[in-house]
Amino acid sequence: MDTNIPLSAQPRVVIVGCGFGGLKLAQALADAPVQVVVIDRNNYHNFQPLLYQVATGALEADSIAYPIRKIFTGQQNLFFRVADVQGVVPARNLLQTSIGEISYDYLVLATGSLTNFFGLESIERNARQIKSIPNALNLRSFLFENLEQALLTSNPAERQALLTIVVVGGGPTGVELSGSLAEMRRGVLPKDYPELDLQQMRIILVDEGAAVLKPMSTASQQDAQRYLEELGVELHFHTTIRSYEHKRAYFSATEYIETANLIWAAGVNGAAVPGLPDEALTRNKRLHVNRWNLVQGQTNIFAIGDVASMVTEAMPKGLPMLAPVAQQQASHLAANLQRLIHQQQPLNFTYRNKGVMAIVSRNQAVVDLPKQVHFKGFFGWLAWLFIHLILLVGFRNKAVALVDWAFAYFSSGQALRLIIQPLRPRGDDLGKRAAEVLAATPDYTAPPPAIQEPSLNSQEASCLAGD
Repeated sequence: MDTNIPLSAQPRVVIVGCGFGGLKLAQALADAPVQVVVIDRNNYHNFQPLLYQVATGALEADSIAYPIRKIFTGQQNLFFRVADVQGVVPARNLLQTSIGEISYDYLVLATGSLTNFFGLESIERNARQIKSIPNALNLRSFLFENLEQALLTSNPAERQALLTIVVVGGGPTGVELSGSLAEMRRGVLPKDYPELDLQQMRIILVDEGAAVLKPMSTASQQDAQRYLEELGVELHFHTTIRSYEHKRAYFSATEYIETANLIWAAGVNGAAVPGLPDEALTRNKRLHVNRWNLVQGQTNIFAIGDVASMVTEAMPKGLPMLAPVAQQQASHLAANLQRLIHQQQPLNFTYRNKGVMAIVSRNQAVVDLPKQVHFKGFFGWLAWLFIHLILLVGFRNKAVALVDWAFAYFSSGQALRLIIQPLRPRGDDLGKRAAEVLAATPDYTAPPPAIQEPSLNSQEASCLAGD
């Protein structure tokens, strides 16, 4: 069943994922003689590079998200469905999803990446990550809940753990998040929390390598490190967090740091779709693709963006997992799909490096451009703002982001320090303590036992879940 997608005499191109690559590809096929079907688990396009600003209250969540249906308004050959992809059956040209099976003539996987916890179960279970808008909103709530709790505790060790933030991973996400937190500690939190001694607040950036921003130039690495140190971020290189239990981040079996805030930004895996042969997968679950972005061993399944591993002479370890790579691959694949439809030979993809950049804090950023051009500081910061503003989808998002950034720049503060998704306290934390306080309160009566809800059959549960 094709979930009410009309049959067409034209070839059907199914695109899984509406990130940078999937979005660009669908737009590039607007005038092509194909039927385009876009599948995504969310009904919005998410601008991932700015998630850390949502997590630290610098931007609203809806400033970096845009409704997919609105993006494609007027594109007559496109159909969009919200669904979770469960697998692919190459032999039958079928995509299995939570809303039914969808047939395809060409399948493009643009599923992006997932957080890689390297098999560390305690970290996966207890640490925070920042790969989606819900992640970012939960992290923001979690950080500010811990600051509120730090006001209430009389235990110095517990307060210190609540005021200690450990960020694992010295890539762009870890650097930008650490810098934003340090800037918030300096200019924002003293006004909000005058009762707290914020000199006790520690921001620790941990990386197993010898420098931050490993993909960037040595000059950018050194400048970024200096900016972080000037902001008071503690840098721990050649260091690995091996487990995280009971507010203790363990470096070894006996060495640990007490922290209630462990944020994992140490690595990613490709978000591969089940059903493809094991030989098509790399060690980090990306898909081997050739220079046409065709998945190894397949004839009509392609992959672009973070999930695709394309090895070239210039990039023997594969192309970097960056938005420009996904967008360039999408444009190239759109042209190649039309060549295939017209029984022409596809053309090889060549990546054009347009540079990389990372922001550390206000007026402090590093930029690497081709031909070893490097600049930093205020001009790097302006370049970062301009590029990210241009790449945001939708005029409203650009305008809101610009206003929020301008407010933060001239007021030295973020206005969005909201706890809107309170997280449940863990184990021996607030829940037990609150129950003890209530039980000791005069005239307190324990609530009656909860009424057991009747069990639902699978069809009823599916209806309630909105499937």
